[in-house]
Amino acid sequence: MRKVEIDKGSGFCFGVTTAISKAEEELAKGETLYCLGDIVHNGQECERLEQLGLISIDHQQFSELKNAKVLLRAHGEPPSTYRLAEENHITLIDATCPVVLRLQKRIKQEFDTANAEGREKQIVIFGKNGHAEVLGLVGQTNGTAIVIENLDEARSLDFSKDIFLYSQTTKSLDEFRQIVTYIQEHIAPDATFKYYDTICRQVANRMPDIQDFAASHELIFFVCGHKSSNGKILFQECKKVNPNSYQIDGPEEIDRSLLEGVKSIGICGATSTPKWLMEACQKAIMEE
Repeated sequence: MRKVEIDKGSGFCFGVTTAISKAEEELAKGETLYCLGDIVHNGQECERLEQLGLISIDHQQFSELKNAKVLLRAHGEPPSTYRLAEENHITLIDATCPVVLRLQKRIKQEFDTANAEGREKQIVIFGKNGHAEVLGLVGQTNGTAIVIENLDEARSLDFSKDIFLYSQTTKSLDEFRQIVTYIQEHIAPDATFKYYDTICRQVANRMPDIQDFAASHELIFFVCGHKSSNGKILFQECKKVNPNSYQIDGPEEIDRSLLEGVKSIGICGATSTPKWLMEACQKAIMEE
């Protein structure tokens, strides 16, 4: 008898759940609703919402809109987006994750304080260049924040000047700590270094849990959209403990040859993976 288990800890995080609920609530009113960017980094969930009427637009299309209703997803937006909305009489349904919103405010306060004091600070963000959340964070500093993606890039910082380090909310806690240690070891004696662990614990805490889950099965299918930064990190955690782990976008990507002779299969996913999609994968395997 084959066992196919879905990880209870996988699926949408609080921020994504709230954004999708707000979208569904607005769409139920029958009005036109736009979303600035993909509401979630999962193509199949985006398609489901598009069928309900949600229209995804990019920033260029947003700049051409007037008198419309636009949903801001959980990743957050820079101040310029809010200014443009006001100028063009756009009603915003703001679904920015509270964790991201707090981080934006902290970075803006740091930037404003530095300007008021006339001090030169390096505001550094550990995150993925071009990621929607990171663009919103950099926007709090009028584009002056330095984005580093890894420890190698941290080595290029100016250690003779003050450094204030923040992190994208979905980055690896271990990598962040490595960067902190490196800066502490290299910062000049007369320069200030402060760091703020702004990684979302709802995401970070999934790493040990997903490792336990992956280790408890012979075969793992990690269901995740290819755009998800969080998904890439969690999938690597699965691979560390179970090399027999495979990332798939949905049931159509299941390699049937992998199922032969396997008695225990685990299905898990990212914070952007809907439960219904993991259930569809489970059903496809059970039908084998």
